[in-house]
Amino acid sequence: MKKILVINGPNLNFLGIREKNIYGNETYDDLCELIQISAKKLGCEVELYQSNHEGCLVDKIQQCYGNKDGIVINPAAYTHTSVAILDALKAVNIPAVEVHISDVDSREDFRKISYAGMYCFARVAGEGFDGYVHALKLLLEKLSLCPT
Repeated sequence: MKKILVINGPNLNFLGIREKNIYGNETYDDLCELIQISAKKLGCEVELYQSNHEGCLVDKIQQCYGNKDGIVINPAAYTHTSVAILDALKAVNIPAVEVHISDVDSREDFRKISYAGMYCFARVAGEGFDGYVHALKLLLEKLSLCPT
């Protein structure tokens, strides 16, 4: 069974509270439940992690080395600023998919830059919570094509 880390960056713990016009009314707990149910249906094991702190996200990515088969990552605001997260993804060198709840490309210009995306083999944006399921499917497809 493939082991996947689903990692979420700053302010995602405030889903359902923050900017409902962009992110909707569903909570972070609702997102976690959807991911767990979907992972079970897809036949993979997921670990969910969220932090508002860049170094904690880097530490968690590094812990994937030798322990996880892939990463689904929503770096949130760190998408546009964190070379450290990019370097951590490159260091562990396992397949990763970047995911965003909103369509970041249709928002402010600074959101068009994605450091994490420079490593990730795919990006899913603007699909709401369902984007995480799409990202899991893309990752599992990639992993099934990778030699073991």
